[in-house]
This record gives sequence, structure tokens and C-alpha cells, in this order.
Amino acid sequence: MHLCYIDESGTPDISGNTSHFVLAGLSVPDQYWKSHHIQIEGIKEKYGLAEAEIHVAWMLRPYLEQSRITNFAAMTYAERRSQVRLARAAEMLRLRQSDPRHRKQTRKNYDKTESYIHLTLDERRHAVIELAERISSWGSVRLFAECINKFHFDPLRTNQSVEAQAFEQIVSRFEHYLQNTKAGFGILIHDNNTTVAKRHTEVMKDFLERGTLWTQVEHIIETPMFVDSQLTSMVQLADLCAYALRRYVENGETELFDLVFHRADISNSRVVGVRHFTNAGCKCKICVSHTA
Repeated sequence: MHLCYIDESGTPDISGNTSHFVLAGLSVPDQYWKSHHIQIEGIKEKYGLAEAEIHVAWMLRPYLEQSRITNFAAMTYAERRSQVRLARAAEMLRLRQSDPRHRKQTRKNYDKTESYIHLTLDERRHAVIELAERISSWGSVRLFAECINKFHFDPLRTNQSVEAQAFEQIVSRFEHYLQNTKAGFGILIHDNNTTVAKRHTEVMKDFLERGTLWTQVEHIIETPMFVDSQLTSMVQLADLCAYALRRYVENGETELFDLVFHRADISNSRVVGVRHFTNAGCKCKICVSHTA
């Protein structure tokens, strides 16, 4: 059994605040799941993140209040947490009379980053790199992803949404992998989102009955399972992969990308697991590897 963990990066809305939407699936054979899980938990514990959800986009941004705390890097984790919380409480107090939208966004930022405030930006970056290096080292793991440049996506021409195309591509490539390698059966495990769960469940029912545009679905069992990503480390790794891919196609950032892209599914020396849906002349590593 292969467990394909799915998460996304960017927004699927054409008018959203990212140029790309990335849906990534990380397939792990069941016989390696426990050992891989133990390795990931070990890295998280090393950085004081044993109870935290790894959400890379929130981890890798600077926290302004840390830069304002004298000798922050020399403090213990407990001292750092205490000082940051005091600084954030003072800032929320200062914002009482400010624009409610600004105050609400600040509160959201604080809530989303609370689990990481005991780490400096460099420490957070090192933690994420260690996780990506571990993914890169797992020879039995496969990465499937669809990276959609929304500026080149026409929903009228494709007759489906950005999100729907990305999901169909993940399902098709995972199914092809299971077929081509005679790897047995697989199951999709998705980060839980009530709206997405309903849509993907209905779409998957149709795929199981009629197939996708690209293949019949004969090796993927049932509709996707939806789990709380906060409690499931492997979904958190899918988030890392999706983030690394999006930052590469949007900004050319290669440090994380080169590590996770190493696990993209390959057939006949050509990368088939990851695609960049964009203009025909794109010369990024994904497009070059996909057409080689």
C-alpha cells in the first residue's frame, strides 16, 4: 500500500495573491511509514517542535519583535517564548484603536506563528532544510505535483477550475506510478478542509467510475481520507514540498526545491511526477526535465 499525502501552496483563485497554485502529493510505501515518521518526529523534537505543525510559509518569515529583543539568540527557549509573548501582547494593546482589519491580521499572524517563536529565523530555516534533506534521502518516496501559473490558465478552455485540474493531475500521475511499477494499491490522504473535502470526494467518485482524462483509476482505493494536518507529520511534509515548488516557480528559489524535486517520479529518464503548467517557452528545471 502506498500512502499519498496531499497539500497545497498558494491560492487557487485566479485573482489571488500568488501567481501560482501548487498541489503536491508525497507517496510513502506503508512498510517505510513508521521509520520515516520516527525520523521526522526526531527532527521536530530537536527544534522544540514536537507538538507543532510544520507550516513552512509561516516558519520562514521574519518575526519583527524578535529583532527588537536584546540578546534574543542567547536566551533559552523558555525565555524567548516569554519575551516574544510580552512584546506581542504590548503590540496588540497598542493596536486597540487602529484599523480593525490591521488588528485582525496581526492577531492572525501571531496565532499562526505561535509554535515557532522560540526559534530564530536561522534556526527555523535550518529545521526546514533538515526536513527537506530527509525527504530527499528517502529513495522509496515519490513526489507528484501540479504547479499552475494562473496567468496562463483559461478556465473556459479547460472547462475546470485551477484546483480541479491540479487534483486530476495528481490522481492521474499517482495511478500511472502504481500501474507502471506494479506497486500495489494506493490511498490519498488530504489535509482536512470542509469545502475541499466535499469537492474532492465527489470528483474522486467520478474518477473511480469513469477514470480521469488521462487514465482509468484501478489502483487507488476509495475516495480521499481527510485528516488534521496538525496531527499528521506526513501531510506537513507535503506542505513543505508544495511550498518549495511554488517558491521556485515564482521566485527561482532553489535551496528547498532541489532537495524535494529529487524525489519527483521519473520514467525513461524524464520527470513525469511534477509538471509546470505555464507558457510553452519556459526553461525552468521542471519544464526542462519534463520534456527531456
